[in-house]
Amino acid sequence: MLLIKNVTLVDASGKRGPADVLIGEGKILSLDGGEAETVIDGTGLFLAPGFLDLHAHLREPGQEVKEELATGLLAAVRGGYTDVVSMPNTTPPVDTPEAVRALKKKAHALSLARLHPAAALTQGQEGKALTEAGLLKEAGASLLTDDGHTNEDAGILAAGLLQASAFGLPVAVHAEDASLRRGGVMNDGPLADLLGLPGNPKEAEAARIARDLEVLRYAVRRSPTRPHLHIQHLSTKRGLELIREAKKAGLPVTAEATPHHLTLTEEALKSFDPILKVAPPLRTQEDLEALIEGLLDGTLDAIATDHAPHTQAEKEMDLLRAPFGIPSLEVAFPLLYTELHLKRGFPLKRLVELFTDGPRSILGLKPIHLEEGAEASLVLLDPKERPVEPRNFASKARFSPWAGWVLGGWPVLTLVEGQVVHQALE
Repeated sequence: MLLIKNVTLVDASGKRGPADVLIGEGKILSLDGGEAETVIDGTGLFLAPGFLDLHAHLREPGQEVKEELATGLLAAVRGGYTDVVSMPNTTPPVDTPEAVRALKKKAHALSLARLHPAAALTQGQEGKALTEAGLLKEAGASLLTDDGHTNEDAGILAAGLLQASAFGLPVAVHAEDASLRRGGVMNDGPLADLLGLPGNPKEAEAARIARDLEVLRYAVRRSPTRPHLHIQHLSTKRGLELIREAKKAGLPVTAEATPHHLTLTEEALKSFDPILKVAPPLRTQEDLEALIEGLLDGTLDAIATDHAPHTQAEKEMDLLRAPFGIPSLEVAFPLLYTELHLKRGFPLKRLVELFTDGPRSILGLKPIHLEEGAEASLVLLDPKERPVEPRNFASKARFSPWAGWVLGGWPVLTLVEGQVVHQALE
């Protein structure tokens, strides 16, 4: 038994307390205390449902030099995540039931965050032949995506949506027109021209979102079930407007935003630091403000990290050659707690919802609210501020664009079904 005394509760229903939370048998047994072998003083701390990340690159199998399940899932629980969706763009891609089962078996043995592997939408992520949605779902796949690759063939995407919907699987897309993106390494515009760097235009994202929404409209019309399209790492105001219009029209589309697109802009690229190279690229302040508004009005359903670790040597290449991506599992919540909630007054209730109920609903999972009988997959958060120190990351990628930023809201205790998987209490 574990008792967390005098703690403030925060979930999608709001902030309340203090409460004395008794945990046992994998559940919240009481909010009014009780006898326990272990007692934690929660004064000044917040207790929330465990976070779910819809979009993490854990690099296994085949790219373990960058990350592996053990380091990635440890980084996750240190970031307050009890559940993680791993992307399938590995070596080889996760495109068979056997590959999904192997990942789930290994992750289960680690006893860290629970893994919900995404599987490839097409065989080899080549965009040509569909994978077996039903068998992948049976093996434990949480969604289908060719993330890391764009789906250039609209007919294949339509067929994929129709097949996936029969088994209740969302299809997630990297919405970017490759022919417009070309070799862009930063946002296309005056700053890219000034810096002499090839640009990736906003229209590359908007054009592909517009097409994919029409493909979804077709799939909805043709399917007896309800296809579900999920837009990954949205980065532009125009893309947001298209999704907002689609939702108003009743289309079953959801979307996520990342910590880096919510806290950084193209201006950071003046440093020519390849750590800042991400796909889609950092955009303008106008785009950032639009994304925050989209979080508030419900156009965006979740915050997902797009945790994308690489080796130090890779990220020390120049901007043209360095790979896209940064690690963020360990800092995502403190970053947005500080930059959105503390500095902008973004409602804490909504912020927590975007890390919990929002992503869970996309996967069709039951929400976890802080009440008696609820599953005790929880995170204890400390508002005390401290700097980001990448050298101490559990991830193999020990670099960060937020190095040295002073943040509050750090996870100090993470529980999965009542079991302690991370503890950093003073």
